[in-house]
Amino acid sequence: MSANDPLIQAGKDLITRRLHPAIINHSIRVFGFAQAIAEHEGCAVDLQALQVAALFHDAGTAKEYDGPHRFEIEGADAAAGFLDEHGWDASRVDAVWEAIALHTSPQIAERRGPLTRYLRLGVRVDFGDETLLPHTARYRSTAEALHPRLMIEQELGNAVVKQAARNPAKAPPASWPGALLQAHLADPNQSGVNPAF
Repeated sequence: MSANDPLIQAGKDLITRRLHPAIINHSIRVFGFAQAIAEHEGCAVDLQALQVAALFHDAGTAKEYDGPHRFEIEGADAAAGFLDEHGWDASRVDAVWEAIALHTSPQIAERRGPLTRYLRLGVRVDFGDETLLPHTARYRSTAEALHPRLMIEQELGNAVVKQAARNPAKAPPASWPGALLQAHLADPNQSGVNPAF
């Protein structure tokens, strides 16, 4: 993440006040992986927009953004509001919104333009996909030394389920939140990482 960009610093400050440290660290790692994959593939991507998308992609799990829609949409709306306040033009805001809203949509996000594609691929690498970067283990080791995992799978899964259990409309069937909720309801006493993660 760029420490010299006032917009990125403002976004990071905002998100850091709202999200669990495991989710913050995950978001920072996702940006690094996404940028590395774009460079590896030789694709130009709007890095400032990618940083904002990475910062906000799980923002919908924060209580401040816990609206009626699934967490991906709430996070996308939060990012759009932040960017509108900072005077971004509508097309860039829309690209960030789409990237966040689709980041849990396999095979769709990967085909929706560079920003959406690389955010999705960055998430995949952080959750274990070894196929997208050469020397993935080295990238991951460096990233996790700087920004530890802090049980991200458990923290993120629990945050999504907590909202969905309170409002099942946030976890529609055939969605990732829906799968997490169904796994939780099948065994509400399970501990650790949700089996549908």
